[in-house]
Amino acid sequence: MAYRRSELMEKRLAGNRERILVATRRLLADGGYRSASVTAVAAEAGVSTGLIYRHFPSKAELFVEVLTAAVEHELAILTAIAAEPLPAVARLQRAIASFVRRAMAGPGLAHAFIAEPVDPQVDAERIRCRRLFGDVFRQIVAEGVAAGELPDQDLDVAAACIVGAYTEALVGPTAPSREGLRDGGQLVGAISGFCLRAVGATLPPRTGPGRVAR
Repeated sequence: MAYRRSELMEKRLAGNRERILVATRRLLADGGYRSASVTAVAAEAGVSTGLIYRHFPSKAELFVEVLTAAVEHELAILTAIAAEPLPAVARLQRAIASFVRRAMAGPGLAHAFIAEPVDPQVDAERIRCRRLFGDVFRQIVAEGVAAGELPDQDLDVAAACIVGAYTEALVGPTAPSREGLRDGGQLVGAISGFCLRAVGATLPPRTGPGRVAR
């Protein structure tokens, strides 16, 4: 019986932890870090603030875990695109376009993860996650160079510039004010087109204002 109670308790604690993470993500998506106070998270998750601190010693650690989980999901998508049996330039365009589309589909969460001022601990994790994204783009560009699709270049710089370009370009469109918000398709084409030109890709002809044939 003692073992059974212990197993049930572990499941209950795991369930509480997951509710806290889901509630935090929801609040971040709705109003950013400022809206996700520990009190607000507790109310959203239906738990006490004390229980939150039992699982997460600080608000920053809670945010880091939510950020890491979201990034792992995005990385899985980008990694799958990078492994597709397509030319490197096509995979690069698809990976960038996928990230931009997903950011525009959840602008509140994207802005919190990309640009909103945060604690140093969260910002350090944000920088680490950008480097993980860069690793995926570095691989694609390297394969493009090896295949003769792209000119020889500094792969580390190219990858960092790609991530820097599309994240910076998304700051305004995902901000609460939606500054610089434009047609989503046009934004995808503009950002991916810029990144492809930056690494020396030859783009297909335009099919309309700000659009590239796909």
